[in-house]
Amino acid sequence: MDFKQIQELIKLVSKSNISEISIEEENFKITIKQKDHSGEGAPLVQPAYAMVPPVAAMPPSSLPPASPAPQPAAQPAPAAAAAPREENYITIKSPMIGTFYRSPSPDKPPFVNVGDEVKPGQVVCIIEAMKLFNEIESEVSGRIVKVLVEDASPVEFDQPLFLVEPV
Repeated sequence: MDFKQIQELIKLVSKSNISEISIEEENFKITIKQKDHSGEGAPLVQPAYAMVPPVAAMPPSSLPPASPAPQPAAQPAPAAAAAPREENYITIKSPMIGTFYRSPSPDKPPFVNVGDEVKPGQVVCIIEAMKLFNEIESEVSGRIVKVLVEDASPVEFDQPLFLVEPV
C-alpha cells in the first residue's frame, strides 16, 4: 500500500461514520481511528495543545510580549495582523502527523531554502511517521518565502510547513 492510498483511506474514514478501520496485507498492517467527538473529545484536544507551544515558540517576538496572561485572546490577534501580508502566499501543509526534516540526512543540504523556486512534484521536506520517511512534494509552483517549522520538530496533520509566493 503506498502513501497516496493511505491518504485516501484517511479521507474516507474522516468523511464517513466509521470510527476505526484495520487493513492487513502480507507485510503491512494499518489501523486508522477517527476521533470520538462525544465524551472523549476533550482529552484528545489537550495533547494537541501540548504540541502547540514548541511551534508557537518559534516566533516568540509576537506572542509573549503581546499579553502573557490571556494567550487564547493573543493568538487570534497576531493571526489577523499577519493575514493581510500572507494573503497572496500559498501554504504547503503537512499531510500527516510525524517529525519534520528539511534534508534527507543530517550531512546533506536542505531540500529547499528561503528564496528557492519550487515546482509541482518537487520534494520540499521529509516527514517521518512510524519509522517511515515520507517525501513531501510541492503541489504548487513558486518561490519559498518562509519555512514555518524547525528541523526535527513534531508536526500535526494539516500544519503549515512552508509559505510559497506563486510565480
